[in-house]
Amino acid sequence: MRALPDPDTSRAVLIGVSRYTVLESLPAVANNLLPLARVLTSPASWNLPAGHCTVVGEPETPRDMLDPVKEAAEATSDTLLVYFAGHGLLDGRGELFFGLPGSVQGRSYTGVTYQALREIIRDCAARRFVVILDCCMSGRALGLMGGEDLLADQAEIDGSYLLAAAPENGRALAPPGETNTAFTGELLNALQHGIPGRSRELDLNAVYQHLRSELAAKGRPTPQKRDRNTAGRLVLARNQAYRPATAPAHPTETDDWPDPDECHDPLAFLEALAEMRAHTGLTIQAISRRADPPLAPDTVSRLLNATKLPTTWKTTGRYLAACGLTPDQLDVWRSAWQRLRTQEQERAQLESPGPAAEPPRRRSWRDRLAGRGGGSST
Repeated sequence: MRALPDPDTSRAVLIGVSRYTVLESLPAVANNLLPLARVLTSPASWNLPAGHCTVVGEPETPRDMLDPVKEAAEATSDTLLVYFAGHGLLDGRGELFFGLPGSVQGRSYTGVTYQALREIIRDCAARRFVVILDCCMSGRALGLMGGEDLLADQAEIDGSYLLAAAPENGRALAPPGETNTAFTGELLNALQHGIPGRSRELDLNAVYQHLRSELAAKGRPTPQKRDRNTAGRLVLARNQAYRPATAPAHPTETDDWPDPDECHDPLAFLEALAEMRAHTGLTIQAISRRADPPLAPDTVSRLLNATKLPTTWKTTGRYLAACGLTPDQLDVWRSAWQRLRTQEQERAQLESPGPAAEPPRRRSWRDRLAGRGGGSST
């Protein structure tokens, strides 16, 4: 089952070095950080509080780069994400280090060794670690690596997911005329606009497979990945290109019913309820009549357009039974509702007292099921 990080106990640190004094500068790196931060703090992704997503641009010293990672690691109990974009270099022993503005090829003491970052992550009590490396590699470094998988092999950490751009030189990292680096540009596009044909939520494995396919089709180096345990099932974003399958007039057991266990927040659960009606091919009025006892059409409409979960299961259960679910299937949906209801209540208790915030605007079920093409950006 896919997992969604808890935003209150998760952290992200986004590091980028675009200006170099000895090595070639990488201007596009500077354009990567803020868009990626906006994605991770968006409700369409991890919904991290702004203070839980730290952007470190142009760190001059190892401490400038690593102190924010250490602080985030000490505050994280769920998921820690660390992203680095810039020059990825190798020292004389073939060990990976990250380039700082004054770094020199082959001299790890002028940058930040991967081992230093690795030690911080290993000491962290987080349940999961995500490391994203958009590192360019010079032609000399490619020769020393002896194979394009070495970067991932060196960066491997137990219980983590590493997503890395393929070894490449500075020019290949940022194609002329493009705002972002090749790897991060493709990553941002997937997270902001979605991946057609994929499920409602994009986990790390789905994103990796998409990046590999898209970058290879453009003749660019393909990414690498290393994962441990079930880290690849970690949800990275809601799929903005997701569209429910067109439902037949009379559904059968082989239909692609929404899976309530893949709903990791109340909004996803409510959208899945609307999809259920689409799969039946029935109108709201017809479902209202099929319910036992019958439901008022206005009651069904309010359920499908709600922004918070119903406080009781009764109406939801009658609605789903009218859609044709069996008792066993209803039990699965009820368990998902109970899990999300508890999550919603715990979140409300953690919020500071004050004036009630205006509920987020939510598209009607008609809009959500209209199947309009394209995705929206964050």
